[in-house]
Amino acid sequence: METTLLELPEEQELEQEECLPILPVRGTVIFPGLTITLLVGRPGSLKLVDDALIGNKIVGIVALRDQEVKEPGQDDVYSVGTMVEIAKRQKLRNGNINVVVRGIARIRIGEYIQAEPYLKAQVEVIEEEEKANEQIKAKMLGIKELFLQTVELAPYLSRELGIALLNIEDPGKLADLVASNLEISLEEKQLILETITVEERLDKVANILHREKDTLQLSQKIQSEIKEGMGQTSREDYLRERIKAIRRELGEGEEQGLEIEELREKLAQAGMPEEARTATEKELGRLARMHPSAAEYTVSRTYLDWLIELPWSNRTEDNLDIDRAQQILDEDHYDLDKVKKRILEYLAVRKLKSDMKGPILCLVGPPGVGKTSLGRSIARALGRKFIRMSLGGVRDEAEIRGHRRTYVGALPGRIIQGLRKVESNNPVFMLDEVDKIGIDFRGDPSSALLEVLDPEQNNSFSDHYLEVSFDLSRVMFITTANVLDTIIPALRDRMEVLELPGYTDEEKVLIAKKHLIPKQLHENGITEEYLQFEDDALRLIISFYTKEAGLRNLEREIATVCRGVAKEVAEGKTDPVTLTADMVPRFLGPAKFFPEIAERTSEPGVAIGLAWTATGGEIIFIEAGKMKGSGNQLLTGSLGEVMKESAKAALSYIRAKANELGIPEGFYQESDIHIHVPAGAIPKDGPSAGITIFTALASLLTSRPVKNDIAMTGEITLRGAVLPVGGIKEKVLAAKRAGIKKIILPIQNQKDIEDIPTHLKEGLDFNFVEVMEEVIDLALTNSQ
Repeated sequence: METTLLELPEEQELEQEECLPILPVRGTVIFPGLTITLLVGRPGSLKLVDDALIGNKIVGIVALRDQEVKEPGQDDVYSVGTMVEIAKRQKLRNGNINVVVRGIARIRIGEYIQAEPYLKAQVEVIEEEEKANEQIKAKMLGIKELFLQTVELAPYLSRELGIALLNIEDPGKLADLVASNLEISLEEKQLILETITVEERLDKVANILHREKDTLQLSQKIQSEIKEGMGQTSREDYLRERIKAIRRELGEGEEQGLEIEELREKLAQAGMPEEARTATEKELGRLARMHPSAAEYTVSRTYLDWLIELPWSNRTEDNLDIDRAQQILDEDHYDLDKVKKRILEYLAVRKLKSDMKGPILCLVGPPGVGKTSLGRSIARALGRKFIRMSLGGVRDEAEIRGHRRTYVGALPGRIIQGLRKVESNNPVFMLDEVDKIGIDFRGDPSSALLEVLDPEQNNSFSDHYLEVSFDLSRVMFITTANVLDTIIPALRDRMEVLELPGYTDEEKVLIAKKHLIPKQLHENGITEEYLQFEDDALRLIISFYTKEAGLRNLEREIATVCRGVAKEVAEGKTDPVTLTADMVPRFLGPAKFFPEIAERTSEPGVAIGLAWTATGGEIIFIEAGKMKGSGNQLLTGSLGEVMKESAKAALSYIRAKANELGIPEGFYQESDIHIHVPAGAIPKDGPSAGITIFTALASLLTSRPVKNDIAMTGEITLRGAVLPVGGIKEKVLAAKRAGIKKIILPIQNQKDIEDIPTHLKEGLDFNFVEVMEEVIDLALTNSQ
């Protein structure tokens, strides 16, 4: 049994002489400064412990001279013992108790003043005041070296104990710690306890260490000779039986043995691969040799629990009924045909090839279009379990890969935690907000995801805590993001990107009637008998009370109407309400947004552009103004550097082509040009507003207004070329929501129109341009 050092509080003062209850112990000597667990079973001893815990928890402990004595008296114990403090008591099933005691000081037993129900005596605290000199320091160094050599030979001594011993500077504590951990006779330990002079105590401990080292060396030689002739199975059985016998002699427990056997049974049923099984069996053997009160016992037991309880072989059977999957996806989500088609393709291939790897899908789109809820529908369609992990704001690599076991409170990463929680190795695992992962001194979580989201590597994913490989290839990973730009290229390359652009007004009406209204009626405790929505009312809410690509604000406004009706029902008004367009302000107040395209573009110098943001497509107004000055260019509206450069390029091109455009060549010499993009509190950047800025300047300088039903996007060059831009689908959707009829796009973006659903393109006139002169003919009116 190993004992550890106890640092006593400096403020603890010991009286030189006091009366203490005396607890006789069998086969054990306790040294000051050390802590040990005792098994207490005699009625008098149980009474002593109970009384001490009520009082100051201080008792005296002395060893029995004769180990066979059943009811020891004052003549059956030694005269020198240890004053201890009771730190902890644990009751056992058989009525006995385990008591953790901490040694305080050596004591000499004086006159006994009580015999029943337990011994009590006057004691004298023995002071140790000998200071270390050079000779004592030399002896301490020799003992430390001897002990380290003994640790290498003795299986019952741990290396951690040897390392801890090197840091001890007090000679008395050093001698006590060594003597308490050696497997020597009770008489020898008692002799060390009774040796008050520190130098003499060191000499005795050194002699014992020399003898123990020689004995262990001889024993090791004999054992090696025996092992050569002993088979592996018989040797293990022999060692196991020996360990059991040692534990029985020490009074240790049956409980630990049952616990180890239970873990062995779970290991046999876990279905682990060979690597994990080998690591688990090794750790289980280490746990079996460890004392339950050891500091590492809990760490080792927790590690084993994680290894054994992971779903190494547990998986759910996929439901490969494609028609059923199509029905579930259509029930839960309107449109999103591209995503549904990909899931059905996966099911079809899975039906033909049972060992295919799980796909890595990335759903990209503005907030509120149904990315996260789509993951749940996919899991339901496949018949798999679903788990979601939010990556927004994650900055610690250990969140993905876990902590090393050397850290206090270490745990596996959230990937492994999620798999253990769902008890399946093939769930649908959603990694939400993958574009919002951070990076700081704790590592780069995005880089840690490279292995997780790579079908060629994740069949042997290594978590820092587990230190064994786990197969993630059966997991279907789905990530979500609002933008792709913030995802590192290596990670983006590993994922199959599926874009969810948003919804038109008509699609929102259908979704509201099919999904949002029934959901909010149920959540607010009313039924269709009390509230119904007319289509015109829904269109009014969509156009004048929300301004989004998704559906969250629309659902909030519907919820507000439902709460208003629920309040009336609760007040006793039972008349059904059919919400018309005229009734909407009654529940939602004045309109929040107004169409302003025609008014804003009625004067020269204003053009409508199409922009892409993280929340979907938007229309923006770009205004140009002219005043007397000296040729300066003013740019306002919280513009980024790229957008400012586009404005300068547009003005430079107009100056170069002034004659061809019908603009006086010296217009800039006596005038200042001011370009402004409203909503100045919102940062704006990117090159796609280039042709819009050019059109606004051309309109201003030619005094020809821009047509009020046309919007545009495209990057420009100084030579007049119009270059392609991204986010076409989102921009087209924004134009349709705003009532735009004509759209000007770069000719190289013509291929992107093919990906847009036909119902989105209805009512839109697409015009593709190659040079900036074509934009003027399409966008500007003929009147000045």
